[in-house]
Amino acid sequence: MAIIASNFKTNHTRKSTALFINEVNDYLKSNEIKNEVYVFPTATSLDLFDTVSTFSIGAQNAYATASGSFTGEIGTTQLDEFEIKTILIGHSERRHILGETQNKIAKKYEFYKELGYKIIYCIGEPLEVKNKGLDQTLEYIYEQFNEIDTKYENLILAYEPVWAIGTGVTATNDDIENIHRAIKEKFPKPLLYGGSVKVENVREICQIPNVDGALIGTASWKKEDFIQILENTKDL
Repeated sequence: MAIIASNFKTNHTRKSTALFINEVNDYLKSNEIKNEVYVFPTATSLDLFDTVSTFSIGAQNAYATASGSFTGEIGTTQLDEFEIKTILIGHSERRHILGETQNKIAKKYEFYKELGYKIIYCIGEPLEVKNKGLDQTLEYIYEQFNEIDTKYENLILAYEPVWAIGTGVTATNDDIENIHRAIKEKFPKPLLYGGSVKVENVREICQIPNVDGALIGTASWKKEDFIQILENTKDL
């Protein structure tokens, strides 16, 4: 079954998040959907939601700590309150906009790995790297695995070409297939694709060899669209 994940980024409120999650959960329950489903709300919208076993709520980010003097961050004390055991790590917006280095990312990864969290680990290349060709692109991507234990059993990978995130530009099927095949050969883990995935193309993308699902941003923020995405991929 396809793995389908929604990253809210800096969108939705506590109220709209609760409505979204409850409606998606009702859909999954009433239709006996077997997809592995994840939603990553904002930190202020995390809560203890009653969901079916295949539906998990995760953190977009957290600091490598239980608690302490880290202004603006959350740690496992806050996540434990809501029984959150899933986290996104390495997203390109944290790398390229917020300045997270590979060293910081690797330390965060190791911390949450040791606690048994489900980790969706993101990798991807900017346009200037893509334009240098496949070999340079793969070299850039592989560097994002430095100090990352890829044998960790609770790991899902997500390939998101930076130039395709939120731009409306989607990688070609050949681009996706070539990158996914190379990553899977080197790191045989479930591998999602992200980058302008939407209702209209999610099924086609999820049928590309070595694509195990999708990590979706903008196109997943309306609950009706996310439910349609789940409907479109329920038999894959």
